[in-house]
Amino acid sequence: MEAVMRGARRLTQWGLWFGGALVLLAAILIGIDVVLRKLFNASIGGADELAGYALAIGTAWSLAAALLERAHIRIDSLYVLLPNRLRLALDFAGLALFTAFFGLIAWHGSRMVMQSWTSGSRSQSALQTPTVIPQSIWILGLAVFVVIGALLFLHALMLLGRGRVAEATSAISTRSAEEEVADEIRDLKDRQSREAGAP
Repeated sequence: MEAVMRGARRLTQWGLWFGGALVLLAAILIGIDVVLRKLFNASIGGADELAGYALAIGTAWSLAAALLERAHIRIDSLYVLLPNRLRLALDFAGLALFTAFFGLIAWHGSRMVMQSWTSGSRSQSALQTPTVIPQSIWILGLAVFVVIGALLFLHALMLLGRGRVAEATSAISTRSAEEEVADEIRDLKDRQSREAGAP
């Protein structure tokens, strides 16, 4: 299972870079479009449509990496006051519900993709984009997230079954303030060492 989770992490890192690159390209495209409108009274046709696709696809492909890095926002004001066992039970329940919710979205989204495929739907903009293309890439990102969520749940359950409670907790619980501070300190030290080694 450890090897599977390492593979999952590699896949999600690729998805994170892919999603980030799409959002960055969308921002550049919108910036160029704004400059063209302001200075030359011209426009890139369909820039807003392409940016919308990029945002949806980029978000879908980044979800799994955020899950494994425990970067999704959670309100934990009451959570931190609860006993450890109850917190872990809530973590399992939260992960299961979160994954199931996106599984439902992916299920309905896949039906939408099939409908677009059979009807040959195209966007109503000047680009006339076949909607099945961006929809398929988007739904694939959601499907990857659902699979990774299920794997993470099973991985944490196996760790718990082996008595490795601390590892199970660190796999699915919220990041503590101490972990956040430790990460910031590590990042600061990395930056300082890079700057010291730079010519």
